[in-house]
Formats: sequence, C-alpha cells, structure tokens
Amino acid sequence: MLYGFPNAKFCGGVFPQLRDAGADLLYVSEYLLFFGEKTNTRFAVRFLGTFPSDRRFICLMSFSPHPDFLSSFWDHAFNLKSHLAEFLDLDRATLTAQLEDRRYAVADVYHHFDWDLVADFYRDHVGSAYLFELAAWHLGSQDYIGTTLCLIADHAKGRVLDFGGGIGTHAIAAALCPDVETVIYLDINPVNRAFVQHRLQQLGLEHKVECRGEIEPDATFDTILCFDVIEHLPDPSHQILNFHKQLVADGILILNWYFFKGFNNELPTHMDDPEIVATFFRTLQHNFLEVFHPYLITTRCYRKMLHSASS
Repeated sequence: MLYGFPNAKFCGGVFPQLRDAGADLLYVSEYLLFFGEKTNTRFAVRFLGTFPSDRRFICLMSFSPHPDFLSSFWDHAFNLKSHLAEFLDLDRATLTAQLEDRRYAVADVYHHFDWDLVADFYRDHVGSAYLFELAAWHLGSQDYIGTTLCLIADHAKGRVLDFGGGIGTHAIAAALCPDVETVIYLDINPVNRAFVQHRLQQLGLEHKVECRGEIEPDATFDTILCFDVIEHLPDPSHQILNFHKQLVADGILILNWYFFKGFNNELPTHMDDPEIVATFFRTLQHNFLEVFHPYLITTRCYRKMLHSASS
C-alpha cells in the first residue's frame, strides 16, 4: 500500500531533513524508521521519492509486531541503565554524563593495543571502557539493536553461544526465546563477565545463561551469535572456521562485521587490511550459505554448509 505524508512532518526530525535537501527528486533506496514505541510495532519504510510541488513523500510501508517476550528491551533495554548504575555504583546523573563522554572509551586506551596481543588488550587493558561504549551504543540505537534481537528470536534454538557477548544484550534476548534451552555467554573481559552476571541475577536468568571466559574446544551449538567482534580479530577467517566446527549440521550463525576504522580513526581497533578482509569473505562464502531475512540491518544470518572429505 502507498502512503503520502504531507509536508514531510511525520516522525519529526527525519522527514524534514530529507525535505530540506531541496532536490528536484530525492531518491533514497532504503531507510529504516521505527514508530510507536509502546505499540510493539516496527515499520520498515522505503522512500520512492519526493516531489517539490507539494513536498510529499511517497513510501511503501510494511510492518510487523515484535515478540512480546522481548518487549522489555524497547521499554528500557532490559534495565540496562539501572544495571550499569548499580554495578558501577554511580548515580543516574553521573552515569548519563559518563555515557555521553565515553562513547569511544576504548580508543582512549588504544596506546596498549597490539594486533599480536589482541586477547591481552581486551582481557587486561580495556577494563570497564567497553561497558560505557557498548551501553551508549545500545541505548542510542535501541530500535536498531531491537531489530537485531527480532532476528535472533526468529532463529535462535537449542544451545546458543554468544561469542564476545559484551554487555549481554544478545545473550539476554536469546535466553528469553522460547526455543532456546541454554545460552553460553563468552567474553574474555572479566569486567564484562561480572557485569553480565549481575544483569542475569537481576533479571532472574542466571539459570539459563552461563558466563564464561573460555569454552571446551569440542563444544557444539545449535545457534551461534557474534556481534561487533569479528572486526576486532587479527584473523577473522580463523574464527569463521571455528564457528563452522562448533555448529551442528543444521546450525545457524548470526553475525555482523564492520571492517572500517572510521572516517576520523575513531575505531582504531577495527581490522581493515584488504587482504585479510578479502580472505574473510572467501572463507565465509565457502563455509556458509546466507539465509534471507526481511530486516534492514547489517547483521546477516547463515546456515552451515556441509563439505565432503575431498572439498
């Protein structure tokens, strides 16, 4: 169905920016917006164009409800701010200021970074920096993160690994999924693990999620989640091969990547070596088949490909 929005005032702030671009015909292939915070509804909007005569936007709109068992994420990000304030013993005003000031907190300790000692950096030097950086990102992009959680809800089942689980948002979401039996939250940073353990206790999920710093080399999983981690590894292809070994035959891998250091080097710990990135994509395409999903997000979903002994 086609919808027209007069004067581009719907969902204030975004439409006026497009209107004020002033082009005779402004075409944006895809743009994702979210409306109705309390209505459990997501709207995916595709802009087809604007017409200067009446400044109307014509768009194709489709919508779908998000699962009720994830609604608390849209309400308060699974109580993220409260959990962080409790864990760090900060009042809300101080926490709010810190979240704003430490958006790129990991870059502040970059002088310790060495690609040959990546594990040491994230285990021993990052400390609580990632708590602030990830919390700021998850709170500031709540709808986008929420759509990723919907993708998890569509596919997560059985025994789930959340690899490099950070502040625990994805592990918590997986634990709430009805087809999930148990979640292994894996992170080498002890501060992250302690924080997520605190969150699980507050949410009553400690019976369903195990926090670990390492796993058995022969462990297997029905679902593997990996968000905002691959680009931090010196050999991302090696990790893709590990995931292939760890997944059961009909297993699902849900992951994203961002091989870019930022326009102003604000993401200095991201891998961007062209050869390493090219090898990553070749390895991924040889071992996994992408599964279509309808969400306009960077996260991808893959099914494990089975190889014969000769391949």
